[in-house]
Amino acid sequence: MKRIFLFVLTNLAVLALLSVVLFVVENVFGVHLMQGGTGGLLVFAAIFGFGGSLISLALSKWTAKRMMGVRVVDSPQSELERWLVGAVKRLAEQARIGMPEVGIFDSEEMNAFATGARRNAALVAVSSGLLRSMSRTQVEAVLGHEITHVANGDMVTLALLQGVLNTFVIFLARIIGGIVDRAILRNDRQGGIGFFLTTMVAQFVLGIVASAIVCWYSRRREFRADRGGADLTGAGNMIDALQMLKRSQGEPMPQQLQAFGINTGRSDGIMRLFMTHPPLDERIAALKA
Repeated sequence: MKRIFLFVLTNLAVLALLSVVLFVVENVFGVHLMQGGTGGLLVFAAIFGFGGSLISLALSKWTAKRMMGVRVVDSPQSELERWLVGAVKRLAEQARIGMPEVGIFDSEEMNAFATGARRNAALVAVSSGLLRSMSRTQVEAVLGHEITHVANGDMVTLALLQGVLNTFVIFLARIIGGIVDRAILRNDRQGGIGFFLTTMVAQFVLGIVASAIVCWYSRRREFRADRGGADLTGAGNMIDALQMLKRSQGEPMPQQLQAFGINTGRSDGIMRLFMTHPPLDERIAALKA
C-alpha cells in the first residue's frame, strides 16, 4: 500500500511542480499562455509534460545505478559474474539488441530490472539475493524477461505515454481552472489565485486518473515480457522463476524504479488500479495457459 501511494504521490508532485512553474511564468514574467488560445496552451503543456518524462528517461541508467547502488560488471571477477555476462550476451543476441551493461545490486529481495533510453544501450541489473536464491536456469528466465523489456522498447514507450498524459493533465486542468475562474468566481483577470487553486485541484484529480492509465499499461507489458522470457529460455523456466519470486520477502525497490523491476509485491481492492505489475499468480496462470 505504501509503495503504491508513493508511486501516485510522486507523479502528482511532478505535475504540481510544473503547475507552480507555469503560474510563476505567467504572474512574474507576464507570459500568459491562454492569450495564445488553446493551441498555444497545448504547445506549452506538451513542452512541460514531455520535458520531465524525457529527462527522466535520459537519466534513467544514471539514476538507477546511484539509487540502487548498482555495480556494473565491466571485468568479471568470478565464475558467477562471467556466467552472468555471458547469459546476458547470449539472450541479447537472440533478441537482436545491442549488448546491455550488466550490473549487480545488493539486496536480499529477489529482483531485477532493465532501463535505458535506447534498446542498444540499456542496463540490465540483478540483485545479489536473486543470484543466491535462484538456479541458473531461473536467473536466465528473469534475464530473458528483462531483455524482452529492452527489445520491446518498453522504457521509451512508458516515458512517451507519461509525457502524453502529463500534457493533457496540464492542458485540461488549466482549461477547467479558467472556466471555473470566469463562470463561478467571476474573475476577468486570467491567472489569479482562484484560477491557480482550481487548476491544482483539477490537476490532482486528473493526475490520479493518469497514474492509473500508466499502471494499466505497465501491467500489460509485464505479461508481454513474461512471454518473451518464456520464448527465450523456455516456458517452464519462466514459470519456475516467477514461483520463486513469490517467496521473496525483502524490501521493495525505490518507487521511481518499481515499474522497471520484475517483482513488486501485490495489492487488493481499488489499489490494484495503481499496481505497476500484475499479481504473480496471474502471471504464472497466463504462462500456463
